[in-house]
Amino acid sequence: MNEKKIKWEEKSRKKIFDCRIFSICESTCLSPAGRPGVYTIIDAADWVVVVPVIDTPAGRQFVMVWQWRHGSGELSLEFPGGVSEPGENPAEAAARELQEETGYKPGSIKKIGEFSPNPAIMTNRVHFFLAGDLQNTGKQDLDEDEYVEVALVDPEEVFRGMGQPPYVHALMGSALSLYLRGL
Repeated sequence: MNEKKIKWEEKSRKKIFDCRIFSICESTCLSPAGRPGVYTIIDAADWVVVVPVIDTPAGRQFVMVWQWRHGSGELSLEFPGGVSEPGENPAEAAARELQEETGYKPGSIKKIGEFSPNPAIMTNRVHFFLAGDLQNTGKQDLDEDEYVEVALVDPEEVFRGMGQPPYVHALMGSALSLYLRGL
């Protein structure tokens, strides 16, 4: 690959909108042929998604959460996850999000991959983890505007259901793919 033929050069970036979870910026760039262009970029913190696995008398299960998604206007059944805090490493963020959302504390946590959620317009990455040796503390620590319900779900149900309601969150499909790669 000849990087010089396809790599763009950013000349400036200007924030045009800022909210609690992301900023929108205009990025002025030069094409490989030297032509300028202005592109919209969404600047957001990195995210984490955790695939928590627990062995129960009913067999191996995923610890998942039901939550309302404002963008789609529907309930979604998902692996726990969220935004990394400033200065927090992804593994710490994953363990924190798992415990806050589900009340389960991981005895082990292992990174299984990472992706750019939408590299065409977004600056962040999503980090995926596998959590095991779970201890149920019985205590969630949800944000003021966070409402979730914990569910233990048979992996076969998730495999069969992925890509149709309530398993429609694309990042959950990515998490499941990375989990399956590790089997």
